[in-house]
Amino acid sequence: MGHRLSKIYTRTGDDGTTSLGDGSRVAKDSLRIEAIGTVDELNSQLGVLRALALAEDTDTLLAEVQHRLLDLGGELSIPGRTAITPAHIESLEQALDRLNDGLTPLKEFILPGGSPAAAQAHVARSVCRRAERRLLALHHSETLSPSAIGYLNRLSDLLFVLARHLNRAQGCNDVLWRPTQA
Repeated sequence: MGHRLSKIYTRTGDDGTTSLGDGSRVAKDSLRIEAIGTVDELNSQLGVLRALALAEDTDTLLAEVQHRLLDLGGELSIPGRTAITPAHIESLEQALDRLNDGLTPLKEFILPGGSPAAAQAHVARSVCRRAERRLLALHHSETLSPSAIGYLNRLSDLLFVLARHLNRAQGCNDVLWRPTQA
């Protein structure tokens, strides 16, 4: 592990740049920093979700995801580094399959909502989709690990299913979309 921060402010970012993990400096509004920041925002949203009353297995799953998101942020902060692997994606798929068992098949779109935990899972899902878009924008100009992008894609699926699972566990129905009748 690298050096520890003993002082939080350095003033080196006052010019609108920040340091990457390899020591290089980039603009704070660069595609890479935008991707890192959105992954960090997603991690924070998962922290809010975990602060709600969740079953132990759900909390454990989300804790693991938070660790992997910090790994992903580290991967993004050092160009060329790989931290997220196909095994991480497979782990999400296994959790998805577990959570999806017993849920009724969807015939309609659902609105974000239901229980507070499910609503927060939907917020995290939408931030996850944005993080995925930010990684794809960066990938158009720099090569990223396909596993990094795939991880976020699968994670958004997991968060959708988790929201439905949380609603069911808390005795709430999914909020079904009622389209306008034209």
